[in-house]
Amino acid sequence: MPAIEATRRELARPSGLMYQARLVRRGLRHLAQMARYRRLSLHSVPVLFANSFPKSGTHLLTQVLQAFPQVGPAVDSGLPAIVTYRGDTGEERGVEEMLRELRRLSWGDIAYGHLHALPDIVAHLRRDGMATYFILRDPRDVAVSHVHYVTEMEPRHIHHRYYTQELHSFEARLSASILGRQEAEWHFPDIRSRFEPYLGWLELPEVLTLRFEAFLQDQAGTTGLVFDHAVQRGFPSYLQRQAAIRTLLKNIRPQRSPTFRSGKAGGWQTQFTPEHKNQFKEVAGDLLIRLGYERDNGW
Repeated sequence: MPAIEATRRELARPSGLMYQARLVRRGLRHLAQMARYRRLSLHSVPVLFANSFPKSGTHLLTQVLQAFPQVGPAVDSGLPAIVTYRGDTGEERGVEEMLRELRRLSWGDIAYGHLHALPDIVAHLRRDGMATYFILRDPRDVAVSHVHYVTEMEPRHIHHRYYTQELHSFEARLSASILGRQEAEWHFPDIRSRFEPYLGWLELPEVLTLRFEAFLQDQAGTTGLVFDHAVQRGFPSYLQRQAAIRTLLKNIRPQRSPTFRSGKAGGWQTQFTPEHKNQFKEVAGDLLIRLGYERDNGW
């Protein structure tokens, strides 16, 4: 199995056969969209990029973006997520490596990732030719979702063995997702420390910040914001606004996500014990207040 996994990773590298095959398929989709919309090229069509804190509604947002080819000359790139940490090793990737992957995106591409607000990354994703989105979710729900994801859905995750073989209850796993594990061979920070590197995405005029909860409460209104941001950043819609929004809404089917579990907000309230609440308040400080999820620490 380790040999098979190593081969899979090698094939998926930018120089590997799987990655090159994805680039070929992307090129064919570009040609199809050029023909469909009678364009000589997709030049000046912005890249639609969904960025998020992991387990914060990434697939919900990408489902909306992946319907844009029905609205105008956009292309689902089919390329892997561009991430700050490798999921199978926990290793932090270099800025230049992430920038190289961002630069491989072509006009009109749809892509996604989990990227910290590092200066060079921010500069790239807020420049002309990019329509960037950042989606976030109540960090308490993120912690609960993280437990289920690592334990049940992703056996290749660096934390999977620890969560399944050394932690023997949901309560213990949730504490680990809140507090982190400082003594680990691979550094696993607490929930606030994991979120802080993303805070720089908030309130950038070139980046539309969305909330997972807003999609659940007002799907049409939030999808309208997604559409408007793309148009403001230069996306040429071939449909009128309301028709475009209806088209985008039809592509929202959370159950198609490989990591879909409940698709609800506020589930933490039935999962957090008083001890979990205290642990969260201890490490998170004013994080929930800063993000607008609470007015004070009296929750």
